[in-house]
Amino acid sequence: MKKNIPVASAQSNAFEGNMTRRGVMTLFSATAAMAALQPFAAFAQADAAAQKIASHFSSVKTMMGEFVQFGPRGEQTGGKFYIARPGKLRFNYEDPSPMRVISDGKNVVIGNNKLKTWDLYPLSKTPLSLLLSDKIDLGNQKVRDVKQESDLTTIVLGDKSVFGDSTITLMFDPKTFDLRQWTTTDAQNKDTTVMIFNVQTGMALDDKVFAIDYEEVRGRG
Repeated sequence: MKKNIPVASAQSNAFEGNMTRRGVMTLFSATAAMAALQPFAAFAQADAAAQKIASHFSSVKTMMGEFVQFGPRGEQTGGKFYIARPGKLRFNYEDPSPMRVISDGKNVVIGNNKLKTWDLYPLSKTPLSLLLSDKIDLGNQKVRDVKQESDLTTIVLGDKSVFGDSTITLMFDPKTFDLRQWTTTDAQNKDTTVMIFNVQTGMALDDKVFAIDYEEVRGRG
């Protein structure tokens, strides 16, 4: 694990913490503007194609790799990520970013390790519940749009009970069905894009990678 490097002043720390947390929240809470719905028959066909990709994606039980995140103000951060189905994820941001994101299968914590501030959410109330479930079901009109191109398959998802007024767009390799990147847009129309690379799958991951220190999160650490 890399250690975070302190920033110059408390004022800049607070600003950075607020802005970075907003970027991380946007990462999970919401994508580019939604296209008009297709006619029913065509949309049903697209929905089936999306489900095929989602089923393949959910069959990958463990993943790890690197990511680059582009925030709504043009800021760029990166780091490493780990996923273990069902429900577990960890994002380690590289220095100087103090942020980290952990899901232990029940809750998601977004933390600023420098400011010692934490936001805790039930996994079931975040979009991660959809992406990290053991089996991904895109029924119940969750699929808003599907675009199939020669080099990219794009799926726009929406669920008012999870995303609110926002959506999330997932972009897959059309041949391998591997996830390449996703773009999210919040209610203020601000975009955050995450690209993943050097991805490995099928490895064993220790449960400690996804452990949340609840005493520290609740201020008793």
